This record gives sequence, structure tokens and C-alpha cells, in this order.
Amino acid sequence: MTITLLRTAAELHARVRTGRRAVVMTMGALHEGHATLIRTARRIAGPDGEVVVTVFVNPLQFGAGEDLDRYPRTLDADLEVAARAGADVVFAPAVDEVYPGGEPQVRITAGPMGERLEGASRPGHFDGMLTVVAKLLHLTRPDVALYGQKDAQQLALIRRMVRDLNFDVEIVGVPTVREEDGLALSSRNRYLSPKERRTALALSQALFAGADRHAAQEALRARAREVPATRARAEALSAIGESRAAADAHAVAKAAPGSAAAVRAAARLVLDEAARLTPPLELDYLALVDPDDFTEIGDDFTGEAILAVAARVGATRLIDNITLTFGAAS
Repeated sequence: MTITLLRTAAELHARVRTGRRAVVMTMGALHEGHATLIRTARRIAGPDGEVVVTVFVNPLQFGAGEDLDRYPRTLDADLEVAARAGADVVFAPAVDEVYPGGEPQVRITAGPMGERLEGASRPGHFDGMLTVVAKLLHLTRPDVALYGQKDAQQLALIRRMVRDLNFDVEIVGVPTVREEDGLALSSRNRYLSPKERRTALALSQALFAGADRHAAQEALRARAREVPATRARAEALSAIGESRAAADAHAVAKAAPGSAAAVRAAARLVLDEAARLTPPLELDYLALVDPDDFTEIGDDFTGEAILAVAARVGATRLIDNITLTFGAAS
């Protein structure tokens, strides 16, 4: 597929639009996770629409000591990935195209949600992210914009910004893409040595351990609910020959809907073990949060929650998350 490289917003605005424009925003170094976003955008835009991929390493998102200069720039390879995935245009503006007057004096602030988790670890990061996303939405003028669920807090903040500031664009989240060993795809994975990569697998393994614990709790609650309420519980348990299992199930069912603490504990056990590896995993945070505001949930929480983790292995910082649903049935 032929792809067009554009460097200025004027060039992009001059294109004739006949269908929906779907935009995928990236900082380059495209991998299969980005390709999945682009393919999804292609399906949404349809054969008559247009898929635009932005490639811009945003300096406002990098704090002191972070890897702005180290961040990979691979535009030629990015063009190939974007073309294979079905993009029509790669918009790769220079810094002075996005920030013509230098760093902007007026910026979008992420508010309290932007100060938690990633925001606490990387002060100012989300303000810089939202500012460039707002600018790129104005510059690309999409009907729909797609972002990866791997950056769950980023996605939540973009949705909040679009809602609070009345942006006329649909925001679509796309599930995390993982490598065969479970590691979430990231441009930063290329920095990991073989030994560091083995340690880094603890991030996804911890999330899966938490998910397994959650699934077990939900199964026990479901089993307890199947015991007829009209019969004496002891008689019912004896009848099905599962007295201990069903008694455990009854205890779980009578407890809070979620048992978030047990999910956290299961995940934390994996991370604690990884901290003793060589090289060790240095945990930044493990959190089980409400996706509406990224505050920690309690054991009485019902609904969707995000189990999120961030850690450093060697010089590389990685993040990952999964979504869990608590108290889906009663």
C-alpha cells in the first residue's frame, strides 16, 4: 500500500476528505502493538475513509533524567509498519511545527487524576501528554482517535479531557498486545538484555496471578449462589458431597463483593519474588484502581477496576495493566 509522508499541518489540511478520518498517535518506533491500533483504525475508517498515523516524540512528556535523547527515532521503518497495517498518511511534524513559539506558555493540566500513579512517578508527564494530544487533535482534525489500553491512565485522562473540554472526536481504546511470553509490547522492550527481559516478565505474571485469584473468588461466589436457599445449608452441602468447598464458597459469598486485598496480595507475591532475581525488579507501584479517577478501590467495590503495575529493570521502566470486574452478579 502506498503511504504519504507529511510534515506540516497545512499539507494535511489540503488533503481531500471523503470519509471518516481515524488517527493513531505515536512517538514512533512502531511495533505490532501500534500495527494493531492502525488495523483497528482502518476497519473503523472503512475503505472510503482515511487513517493518519502521527509520529512525534513530544519533549513535554519527558521529565528530568528521562530518556528523550535515548528514545528511538526510526521513521523509515515506521513508514513500512504503517503502510503494511493500512495507514494512508504518516504525519511526522518537527518540534517547531507543533510548538512554533517554543514550549507553550498555556498548557492543559491533568488535575488530581494526573498526579496519581504515573503522575506521581513522573511529575508533569500527563500535563505534557494532554497538551500535545490536544494540539494533535486540532492539527489532524479526526473523527475518531485510537489509543492503547496498555497506557490505561493516559487513555482515561484523554477521555476525560475530550469530555470535559467538549472535543468533537470519538475516543477508542484498543486492548494491549502481548508478546508470546506475555510481556506487553513496548518500544522500550528493545532496551532489555536477555536477563533483564526474564525479570521483566514478572510484570505480566503478577497481573495474571491477580486475575487468577480474582477468577477463583468469583467461581467460589458463583458456586455458593447455586446452593438452594430453601434447604438447610448443611443438607445441601452433604447432598453434593462438597461440604468443605461449598463452605468456603459460602464464606466468600458472604464477604465483600470483591476482596481487592486478595488480588493485590497475589500480584505482590510475584513482584516480591522478582525483586530477588538478578537483575532485580525495582517496583514503582502496584495498584488496583477505579478507572474513573485512578483511586484505590476497597473490598466493597463493584464494577470494572484496573490492576496496574510499573517497575524498573536495569535502566528501563515498564508499565502494564489488566481490567477486572468485581461483583458482576449478586
